[in-house]
Amino acid sequence: MEFIDEETIDQIAVQLGTSEATREAAVEALREEQPVLLAYLFSENFEVFLNREREYVLFLVLVIVESVKHKTGQALPVITEDMLGEVEESNWTKMRTVSAQRFRERLDVFFEDTTQEDLLAFVEDALIDEEEGLLSKEGREPIFIVLKSVIDALGRAQ
Repeated sequence: MEFIDEETIDQIAVQLGTSEATREAAVEALREEQPVLLAYLFSENFEVFLNREREYVLFLVLVIVESVKHKTGQALPVITEDMLGEVEESNWTKMRTVSAQRFRERLDVFFEDTTQEDLLAFVEDALIDEEEGLLSKEGREPIFIVLKSVIDALGRAQ
């Protein structure tokens, strides 16, 4: 997948964050273009998250997907259930190898071999710097894995 730079990510985040119509259009595009990804975000595994956490995850996924679409200038290949399952399991396996206690330090292992450092930094910052009380402390790590898995699945699909 082509490198998605911070400028693109910030631009898309502002567009989605300031326009409800743009967000709604992005959700509808996700429904049509990536039905497996949308179903994944609303699966029973996500019922453990608070409503505000699920909404925030959806927003962050929209930023990721729309940033990739904007940068590549083309429709994205469809993500499959198998693809998502494989990358998610791989990410959990990697997370289980980390012995650090602090959240930010636990994420260092994911930066070692990524080709999408800016996307990953966007996710990390969104989960650490979030000031509006949208996330529980317990939700940050599984939400990171979800978002990292979306990035990986998009990369694998291309």
